[in-house]
Amino acid sequence: MEVECYAGYTSDERPVRFRLDSRDYIVEELLDRWYGPADTFFKVRADDGNLYILRHAESDGTWHLQAFRSALPGS
Repeated sequence: MEVECYAGYTSDERPVRFRLDSRDYIVEELLDRWYGPADTFFKVRADDGNLYILRHAESDGTWHLQAFRSALPGS
């Protein structure tokens, strides 16, 4: 998974774009952010209207799709 981040005060401050299965998604809204012992989690709404939870592993800098929820009812 590839993630492009806004680098403001700190590097990789928040995701602004990510790529899954050869498709690019633009982060339209950062809904939540929380910290685990070794990871940072971001709940975002992408330009397809769906919700994604992205996990950034601080130890090696890798990104992972932690969860997905479709914006379509019944999906």
